[in-house]
Amino acid sequence: MSNQSDIQEIYPLVYQLTIPEQSENALLELSKKREEFPDLAPVLWYSYGVMAALLQEIIAIYPLLSPPTLSFNASNRVCNALALLQCVASHPETKTKLMNAHIELYLYPFLNTSSKQRPFEYLRLTSLGVIGALVKVDDPEVVNFLLQTEIFPLCLRVMGSGSELSKTVATFIIQKILLDDVGLNYVCATSERFYMLSTVLSSMISTKQQIEPSSIRLLKHVVRCYLRLSDNPKARDALKICLPDTLKDQTFASAIKNEESVQKWLQALLKNVGENNNQTNVNNNTSSQSTTNNNNNLPTWHNNNNNNNNNNNN
Repeated sequence: MSNQSDIQEIYPLVYQLTIPEQSENALLELSKKREEFPDLAPVLWYSYGVMAALLQEIIAIYPLLSPPTLSFNASNRVCNALALLQCVASHPETKTKLMNAHIELYLYPFLNTSSKQRPFEYLRLTSLGVIGALVKVDDPEVVNFLLQTEIFPLCLRVMGSGSELSKTVATFIIQKILLDDVGLNYVCATSERFYMLSTVLSSMISTKQQIEPSSIRLLKHVVRCYLRLSDNPKARDALKICLPDTLKDQTFASAIKNEESVQKWLQALLKNVGENNNQTNVNNNTSSQSTTNNNNNLPTWHNNNNNNNNNNNN
């Protein structure tokens, strides 16, 4: 809990965010202290010029994204600004205000980067952290908001090409979207949207023969996403065809032997798609990598797409 001495220390640092000569140190100190001061978010939001200063920190590095010339120092500085936005995104008093201001638009250029250099990876990861802070607490308003943005396809992009840690955070965001009924219906409204997600999920685990302890968290989110997808009748039928073999056999058995929740989710998933009866078609192994082939296997879903598309503009 914060006390009076904390407040007296925080306010000068917040003010220094608006002073170019002092802002870099203020960003660093405040990012370190954000966990110690639970009401930092409202102070940041309501302090004159502070949110504009944070956005200016973000915009300032756009020219360094392409061609990729972002230095570690510049990356660390903007990541500290993004850490403060995470703080604002996670606070109940400022979360909705952040969404109404569409601050996520400023993150799109970072999530669209493809450079494997560490400064860029840190940038993507911290940007995902802002969205992760929004979805951490279940809130239908947040899910509805995100489905009207580019966050869903951008998360799929990171899941397909990012580092393992970035993939983990992006998959967590997708999981939280799916756990909301509106989010699940959005993903399963068309076969194209479903297969975009299922293909990316499959790509993260289908080629792994074993999984490292550090990868357990990613596997956990992937399994939970698949289980939630299996709650939708159309998606459940599709998963009977495109669920990765690595989830059907014992590939990850040793890795999840101490993960009771993952074991339970995986068993429920396999039961939902009928894999407990060992109905595996080897010839369909490639279907998880081919949206076209999968669509051909689901004529009913495909025929319903026109009606769904009329009701879903995104």
